[in-house]
Amino acid sequence: MGKVRIGVIGCGSIAQYRHLPEYAANKEVELVAVCDIVEDRVNEVAKQYNAKPYMDYQELIQSGEVDAISVCTPNYLHAPISIAALNNGLHVLCEKPMATSREEAAAMIEAATTNGKKLMIAHNQRFVRSHQLARQLIESGSIGKIYSFRTAFGHPGPEGWSIDGKDSWFFEKEKAYIGAMGDLGVHKTDLIRYLLGEEIVEVGAFIETTAKDFADVDDTAVCVLKTESGIIGTLAASWSYTAKEDNSTIIYGEKAIIRLEDNPTYSLIVQYTNGEIVNYELGKIQSNDEGGQNQHTTHVIDHFIASINDNTEPLINGEEGMKSLAVILAAIKSNETKTIVKVFEG
Repeated sequence: MGKVRIGVIGCGSIAQYRHLPEYAANKEVELVAVCDIVEDRVNEVAKQYNAKPYMDYQELIQSGEVDAISVCTPNYLHAPISIAALNNGLHVLCEKPMATSREEAAAMIEAATTNGKKLMIAHNQRFVRSHQLARQLIESGSIGKIYSFRTAFGHPGPEGWSIDGKDSWFFEKEKAYIGAMGDLGVHKTDLIRYLLGEEIVEVGAFIETTAKDFADVDDTAVCVLKTESGIIGTLAASWSYTAKEDNSTIIYGEKAIIRLEDNPTYSLIVQYTNGEIVNYELGKIQSNDEGGQNQHTTHVIDHFIASINDNTEPLINGEEGMKSLAVILAAIKSNETKTIVKVFEG
C-alpha cells in the first residue's frame, strides 16, 4: 500500500508543534498540502515541508491530491471542514473540542459513517503512558472501588503558546465558542472517562473570566462531576495558572491513591493503604511548557495513520469525542442556569 497523502488545514501552533512534525516523522505518510488563510504563514510552512500551499480549504479538499486531513483551525470551523472532507471521501483527524454543539458533532459522525471514513479526535491524554498504566491498574481491581478524583489542566494561557499571541482566535467567542473549558477542560473530561471506564452523567460548574480581561471567553472553570456509578470528583481548567502548568490527576480508591503527573520525576505514583508506595518513571507528559517544543510524540498522528492503513477504528472516534464534548456543554449550561445538569439530556 502506498503512503497516506496528508493535507493539514490550519497552520497555527498546534499544526506547527504537533501535526506537521509528527506527520513528517511518520514513514507511512506523504505530507502533500497545507492550508491557511494567512498567506505568508501558509507559504512558509509549505516551503518548510515541501508541500503545496492552499488558502481555501474547499480547494484542498476537492483537489484529489490527499487521502486524509488534519483539521487544526479555530473551533467554529471544525465541523464544517470535517464534514466537507468526509463527504469528499477523506479521512479526518480533528483537533479538540471536535465541535461547538452536539448537533455539529452528530453531523460529523454521520458523515464519517455514511462515507465509510475514519474520524478521529485528537485527545492525546489517552496516549500518555502514566494514564494508560493507571487505567490498567483500575481495571485490574488492584486499586479497589474508586471513591473520588480530582483533575486539573491549567497554564498561563494561549497567548504564550498561540502563534498570534493576545490576538489569537482562542480569545474570540465567535471563533473559539468556549475558552479554557474547550481548550483544556475537554481533555480532562476525556481522560476521566477513559481512566474510570464510565460515563459522566451530571455536572455542576462555575465558569468565569478572571485573568484575561481582554478575552470574551472563559479562562477559569471549576466543575463537579458525577459518574454513572456515583463516583464524584472535580475538574479544573484554567488559563490563570500563571507560573507553572498543572496537568495532574489524582484518583482516590479503596486500596490506593493514584497520583498522575503530580510529581516532576515520577509520572505515576501509587500510594497503597498498607503504606507501600510505588513510583513509576515514565517520561514527561506532552505539555505546552518549553513553548511547546516538546520532542516527544503525542502518538495521535501515528494512531490515526495506523487506523487508516489497518482499517481499524480509532481509539478516540467521533462518538468518543462527542461524549467528552457533551460534558463541557453540560458544564456551560450548568454555569448559565445555576443548576446541576444531566449530561445526556442537557
